[in-house]
Amino acid sequence: MDSVNPIIMSVRIFFNDSKSQNRDHYENCNLNLEKKGLRVFGVAESFRKFNIKSTLAGVVMRRDLIIDGAIFGTATLSGNDSTENILYMFKSLKRDDINCIMLGGLIISMYNIIDGQLIQNETGLPVIGITFEDSKGIESNIRYHFADSFQLKLDQYAKLGRRDQVTLKTGKSLFIRYWGLSPKAAIRILNSFTLQGAIPEPIRIAKLVARASTNMI
Repeated sequence: MDSVNPIIMSVRIFFNDSKSQNRDHYENCNLNLEKKGLRVFGVAESFRKFNIKSTLAGVVMRRDLIIDGAIFGTATLSGNDSTENILYMFKSLKRDDINCIMLGGLIISMYNIIDGQLIQNETGLPVIGITFEDSKGIESNIRYHFADSFQLKLDQYAKLGRRDQVTLKTGKSLFIRYWGLSPKAAIRILNSFTLQGAIPEPIRIAKLVARASTNMI
């Protein structure tokens, strides 16, 4: 179910599959890829398995890689609150100059599944969720860990849809899901915010900050 497709195939699916994002929808998003002050809100997590909650860190980063905002949040391990908590973090910033939201994973905090489409709907901003490893799907793991309540998690997981494998300007590959923008636009944003390797700087910095906070607890 968590299949991976080459980017050329993903573009064809994006425009032809009625279950994919709608072309008019992402073209209407207020996203100027040429804007010098393009800003991304990047969110990543850190936790220890004995914790009840994970630490979420969000950073606002400009295209020139200057950080000009940061915020913390939490997500319950094995819970269902990651989406609402990320939305709360975003709204708490009270910023109107953020152009895109970048998520360091959509299945976080021991199967606390982020609803990328809902975040896009609520903020009106394009959303890119990234992962770094291939996967054959997690349905069996969900059924095992949530034996008495797995259907909700399965529905949340199914809603995420397919992942696309993309190659960045660095030559490294990662896997993305995206809402509110085209695959080409998503790749351009990722390339603008990636210095080396496969980890975009907003995610790399957010992960470092989240880990540092977790280590202090």
